[in-house]
Amino acid sequence: MSENHATYRPGEVVPQSGIYECDCGEAHRWSTSTDVKGHRFPPLPEDCPGGAWIMKDPAHPS
Repeated sequence: MSENHATYRPGEVVPQSGIYECDCGEAHRWSTSTDVKGHRFPPLPEDCPGGAWIMKDPAHPS
């Protein structure tokens, strides 16, 4: 898991390609999103009580 705990709101520009999960902490199977740098974060699922995306795994660990 990444040590970067920054959160990103839906609609913000993705700063680094990777797998992001919602910040609700409930590990919903639909709460993960693979996002590409420069694209925008998708909305969180309608039933998710979270408010942001958090990096789970970077696409290209450095």
